[in-house]
Amino acid sequence: MGWATIYSTTLAEEQPNVFDTSKLYGKQLLWIGMSFFLVIIILSVEAKFYQRFASVIYILALLVLLGLPFFGKTIAGQTAWYSFGSFSIQPAEFVKAAAALAIAKYLTGINVSLKNFKNQLQVLLLMLLPMALIMLQPDAGSALMYVAFIIPLYREGLPGIYLIIGALIISIFLTTIKFGAIYVSLAILLLSIIMLYFKRKSKPNYALPFLVVALCIGFSFASNFIFDKVLQPHHQDRFELILGMKSDPLGAEYNTYHSKVAIGSGGLTGKGWLQGTQTTGKYVPEQHTDYIFSAVGEEWGFVGSSLVVLLFCSLMFRFWFLAERQKSPFNRIYGYSVLSILFFHFAVNIGMVIGIFPTVGIPLPFFSYGGSGLWGTLILIFIFLKLDAKRMDL
Repeated sequence: MGWATIYSTTLAEEQPNVFDTSKLYGKQLLWIGMSFFLVIIILSVEAKFYQRFASVIYILALLVLLGLPFFGKTIAGQTAWYSFGSFSIQPAEFVKAAAALAIAKYLTGINVSLKNFKNQLQVLLLMLLPMALIMLQPDAGSALMYVAFIIPLYREGLPGIYLIIGALIISIFLTTIKFGAIYVSLAILLLSIIMLYFKRKSKPNYALPFLVVALCIGFSFASNFIFDKVLQPHHQDRFELILGMKSDPLGAEYNTYHSKVAIGSGGLTGKGWLQGTQTTGKYVPEQHTDYIFSAVGEEWGFVGSSLVVLLFCSLMFRFWFLAERQKSPFNRIYGYSVLSILFFHFAVNIGMVIGIFPTVGIPLPFFSYGGSGLWGTLILIFIFLKLDAKRMDL
């Protein structure tokens, strides 16, 4: 389904040769064909190898990222690829599996507990190192993906307070952009007074609530500075568009606007494969990569789009089931990492395409064009399948 959609979004002639590797659909077909050999190699390796050499794999992955500024190829302002003739490799897609292995190995170490603050910092460092190197390319979308590891960390005992703090930070930041620091601060004070009023009989300690309120108000005013002085203009535009603060269908909102037009024009059953006017007319920029779900919506309609969503949900549910049945903590943590990465890609990409998330460069697994993305996803999945196959031996 992914290749058929890539074919329809990149077709530019009446009688094409699907095996023409000078065309994007031909290159993708070649990557898909070579994937079978990749899978065979992954499954041929002993399952214990992935746990035993997880740290080595992680270090090598970081070294590959470090080499990009010196030997990498720059495309659209990003030095994120190694070029080999007409083909390019994006290392960031493969580092996800290395990071997942490293985190799983670290958390299964002796006396390692996510209740311990020192261990929390160390596992955070494992996440931040590849994030920092990817941001240098710069590739904010690929770097943002590492937030997905919060799911396996929470499953393994990370205190829920961090999730609450994260949600609070995001909420304050977005509401401050929308309504301003003064109104948000007043709302925080009002909510605090209401909560303390209902808890007055339990004689609460006022020192901690006062500190939390002060920090929240302080961050609200800091959010204005971050938005105005730290974020780039195109990042500011994306936040303002998502929050409904402005409309710019011919500028910053161009991609999302035409993406929603394409999806909406598909109706219930779609216009048919190769029949989408927005798709064949190339109205949606980057449709074969980040915005490929808009082609699914136009050509296959609500029915086809729902089928794709259900397939992804079934796949993720299956990974959850497999992760929970593992005997080894290493297998379980790695399985949850695979699940969380797939979920993050799926949710953010489709949310971006339909206009409920800001535009970030996160592809849709199995659909978006790119050999590195396809191979990176397959490596993630088939390492886990190998671990699952040998779960009784580990």
